[in-house]
Amino acid sequence: MRTKAKKTETSCDSCANLVYDEDYEDYVCDVDMDEDDYGRLMTDRSFQCPYYRNGDEYAVVRHQM
Repeated sequence: MRTKAKKTETSCDSCANLVYDEDYEDYVCDVDMDEDDYGRLMTDRSFQCPYYRNGDEYAVVRHQM
């Protein structure tokens, strides 16, 4: 299930699972997320996405400095 990514208090903007979909002409989350997780992600501001992967390739380098 491909879900349209919403700008919320989550860190979807920096997630490696966020990809551009030409059909939607927008960025979408490319994770096969079940409805329960998606519902919690959209309604509960304190819910942390279990599929989040940091898309910042330089985070490891900054950590080593």
